[in-house]
Amino acid sequence: MGGFRSPWVDDEIADLKEMAIKFFESEALPHRERWEAQKRVDREFWLAAGRQGLLCASIPEEYGGGGGTFAHDFAIFEAQAWCGDAGFGNGVHSGLVAHYLFTYGSEDQKRRWLPKMATGEYIAAIAMSEPGAGSDLKSLRTTAIRAGDHYVVNGSKTFISNGANADLIVLIVKTDPAAGAKGVSLLVLETADAPGFRVGRVLDKLGMKAQDTAELFFDNVAVPVENLLGEEGAGFGYAMRQLAHERLMIAVQGVTVLERALEETVSYTKERTAFGGALFAMQNTRFELAECATIARVARTFVDDCIVKHLRGELDASTASMAKWWVSDMQCQVIDRCVQLFGGYGYMLEYPITRMYADSRAQRIYGGANEVMKELVARSL
Repeated sequence: MGGFRSPWVDDEIADLKEMAIKFFESEALPHRERWEAQKRVDREFWLAAGRQGLLCASIPEEYGGGGGTFAHDFAIFEAQAWCGDAGFGNGVHSGLVAHYLFTYGSEDQKRRWLPKMATGEYIAAIAMSEPGAGSDLKSLRTTAIRAGDHYVVNGSKTFISNGANADLIVLIVKTDPAAGAKGVSLLVLETADAPGFRVGRVLDKLGMKAQDTAELFFDNVAVPVENLLGEEGAGFGYAMRQLAHERLMIAVQGVTVLERALEETVSYTKERTAFGGALFAMQNTRFELAECATIARVARTFVDDCIVKHLRGELDASTASMAKWWVSDMQCQVIDRCVQLFGGYGYMLEYPITRMYADSRAQRIYGGANEVMKELVARSL
């Protein structure tokens, strides 16, 4: 990944990233076409990742995790992005759900669920988006009404990463439909024995084809009261506090893919000949790549600064929103320019640049659409 070392990367983090890259190259990439055809990563791969310590790396060891920091997670996410694997839903599993459970869960909940997530025995998802509500959590319609020692859940969710294979799903629901944001709560659904819970379609997507992304349906699903995460009615605030981390994760993945696209394109243009010389020797090619390299360096510097602040607990939501929208926009712009330099081969799926082009487009949508990010930034001005 070049000679540049980020300020948050020490020798341990660098070694972890190198190990993770080797793991993804040997254990993920050979299966990519089969995983894309079946729209999911093999469960055995999750268990293998758990044995390598690539799941829940930033969760304390007492709960089965790696005992590291967010830097360890980011190293693993960067390694996956660098290798071009967009199917393994570890970002949601380890980067999001594990920290919802660790931050808001009771001691019993943490000991019940986190160790199984760390081994890969449990695959986890978080269900926010609905057919009629994406970035606007206050518009959710899925309800969870208290009835004795259970909540009864009714509604539907869509675009849920890890949705079809999830053993645990953190549900964002309305426990008080009349209370707006103050009526939103978090419930943990264990899918193994949940009458009324149904997985709909595993969705066909432009890219990220090996990523299990599903529709979920809830018809009077009983969830025990002890599966409430944190306090009833506090779910909106919990989600808002976690979103800065999610948005930084998206920026981390984005800048890594951007850097890999640039490296692939420089290499290709130096090897490809056109009109009697290397494509790289042409001024337009050199200027295009010079601009892309500058964008990549600016993006990396910005993301690294965000990570350093985040590791100190100082990353604010507005800056995370800036990183999410700008880096994902630049990611798509740079990769589009790289595709152009590949010519016809840039449109062929056997080339990594083409897969990057398809896989990257979602980055501007999930985790909060970029238009919403700009609105959040504007509110801070």
